[in-house]
Amino acid sequence: MNAHSNEVGVPVFVRIRPTANFAPDLIECLPDGQTLKIYPRKDCRKRHDSRKGQLSSWSFALAGVLQDVSQEEFYARVCRRVVLGALDGYNGTVMCFGQTGSGKTYTMTGSTESYKQRGVIPRAIQEVFEELEKRTDHAFSVHLSYLEIYNETLVDLLSSLPGSPHVTPRGLAVMEEPGRGVFIRGLSLLPVHNEEEALNLLFEGEMNRIIGSHSLNRISSRSHCIFTVHIESRSRTLSDAKYVTSKLNLVDLAGSERLGKTGSEGQMLKEAVYINKSLTFLEQAILALADRRRDHIPFRQTKLTHALKDSLGGNCNTVLVANIYGEAAQIDETLSTLRFASRMKCVRTDTIVNVHIDPAAQIKKLEKDVRWLKEELSIYNTLGSRTSISYDRLSEAQLAEIHNQVERYLEGSLKEISIINIRQVQAVFAQFKLAVQEQEQKVKEKDQCAKAAASKEWDTRGHTEDVEAGSGGASAHSPKNNVCTNSTKAKTKAKSREKPSQSKKNEEESPAQRKRVESASKSKTNSVQTPEREPEPQEPDTEGQDTQEPQPLGSEHFHSDSPPPKVDAFEDFKIGPGSDINRILKENKSVLLERRSILLQLTEEVNAVKREIDCTTAALQQHENRGGQGQYMVLEGDPVLQEPDASLLMQLRNQKSLYRQRYEVLCDIKAEVSYCQHLVDSCRVRLLSEFENWYKKSFLMAEEELDIAMEKTPTQSLEQLDLDSTSSDPFYNARYRALKRIQKLTVCQAVN
Repeated sequence: MNAHSNEVGVPVFVRIRPTANFAPDLIECLPDGQTLKIYPRKDCRKRHDSRKGQLSSWSFALAGVLQDVSQEEFYARVCRRVVLGALDGYNGTVMCFGQTGSGKTYTMTGSTESYKQRGVIPRAIQEVFEELEKRTDHAFSVHLSYLEIYNETLVDLLSSLPGSPHVTPRGLAVMEEPGRGVFIRGLSLLPVHNEEEALNLLFEGEMNRIIGSHSLNRISSRSHCIFTVHIESRSRTLSDAKYVTSKLNLVDLAGSERLGKTGSEGQMLKEAVYINKSLTFLEQAILALADRRRDHIPFRQTKLTHALKDSLGGNCNTVLVANIYGEAAQIDETLSTLRFASRMKCVRTDTIVNVHIDPAAQIKKLEKDVRWLKEELSIYNTLGSRTSISYDRLSEAQLAEIHNQVERYLEGSLKEISIINIRQVQAVFAQFKLAVQEQEQKVKEKDQCAKAAASKEWDTRGHTEDVEAGSGGASAHSPKNNVCTNSTKAKTKAKSREKPSQSKKNEEESPAQRKRVESASKSKTNSVQTPEREPEPQEPDTEGQDTQEPQPLGSEHFHSDSPPPKVDAFEDFKIGPGSDINRILKENKSVLLERRSILLQLTEEVNAVKREIDCTTAALQQHENRGGQGQYMVLEGDPVLQEPDASLLMQLRNQKSLYRQRYEVLCDIKAEVSYCQHLVDSCRVRLLSEFENWYKKSFLMAEEELDIAMEKTPTQSLEQLDLDSTSSDPFYNARYRALKRIQKLTVCQAVN
């Protein structure tokens, strides 16, 4: 875990919704940008001042008060730190709270029709994938999930997409596991590889959300939504088994509302009751977290608090955005929201990096270390004339030989036991222990036999005395003889009572002793299961379409009645608007081919050195066989190292050193080839993506783009699309697909 961790409070920001009826006499933003004052209503000010103990105003010190700020400025001040922290392995949460109609959904999602008005979630997605392109020393994997909590029911907003898991009959459920934390069982967790794929999932989930209309908001969210980005990072440069994970939760809470103002009835009334209930329990959980004396936190009261257990304090960079309505009619709800925000400030967080260890990679690393240590020991033993030493497990024949030597040593026929490795030491001590236990067992059996014989002799003697006393005539009736006879009978009865107890004790002890002897005679064996070696992925073919140089693009191709074929248009695009990207693609291909040739040459060199190592090893083995070495145990001295064996050994050592050097260079070249391949693929995808956008804007604007406008943007100018910014392409491509899906669903519903 990360040693650099400090406990801090949850930062709280207030965002005021722009309105034409802003009440400056009731809401005052101080010049420091972090303090907000709320005054009572004009008609109630005198009544409040006349009462003793009543406050004339409320002052709230916050991390920031944002009024009339753009979406870009809001994201930079509030969310960028949390998003970048998630890429470093810290959990993060951005949560919007406030009354209905105060701008929470606009803050989190923004307008899906305008690139500049997009909210926190699209900007966070863009930031994540831009950073992934920069951090080439790590391999990242990104997965997304989109959860909705509607009337205390968990709903998967991405379940309609292909590849989503089949929901169990019990549906979704909030679960907890040690080491994993809180997760939703059955929730879709879909992998994404670029910004456009992530935005497609976001817009798909937005279409499935439940919204409603009432007096305060035309498109009011009737549920809580949690959009989660799961990030996993593994180092490309380090070969350890550690990897880092993090979760970025972007939470859009449903707005609290007063039924008297909204006039909700029927189903909307039921929804409002569930929303207010869950927000009330959320506030109770916040109060319990802020109180250091509380041991129990009521997270399980609602699905919302249970799902946000990892986000409300603890190991998470949590940020609360309090959205307020700056009108006089909403001053009571504004004051309630600010009070909740001030309680959230008291919650403490202590964030650490989520570091995990991959068991399979750890096993491979340990096996590699053991293999290197064995090779080092083999070289050391060979240089020290101890070539017969083996570090493998002892066979049955070797264990039998050790047992024979220990018996001969205990009998005195063998003066010393030859030991050459640690496994023999353990086996010899095990045999000594077994011999001691056998001797103890024999001694106990002799003692038991002696006691049984003495008891039997005593019983026989007492019986004989009784017989003699019974036939003694008149002398048997004397008082003295009666006393002796009675005492003898008492002793005989006592002995007869002791015999069953002793035999019973012996029967109880002998099975345990036999069990200890049997367990001591068995040798313990430990086995490590080695996972199957994963096949190395084949390098993809980087040779794409051969770029030819046709005639320059003429002006007659634009806006013609029938658009040209894509093949011809693509050739024109490569020498026209896409010439820069095509040139970069060619340069990257040439560099990739050069690196591949170097890689092929190095691979041949490494294989050649490996063959030399194999030949030298075989020569050493033949020399050892001819010299009569390789015995398991030598009793009268070790074999003497021959001169040719030493020269071969030094040659083998130099070859192994050369092999390691060449192999390290080979690994570096492989990494360069992989990076060059990534650049070529990125350039190819960029070229094709820009060609598609250029082709649509140049030839298909009149036929397709106008059909999908859906009566919302008939007067939208081309300047609003921000065509010069390449970063907006994924946003508009995802928006285009979302509109296509909406149009298709509308047609299907009309047909049905």
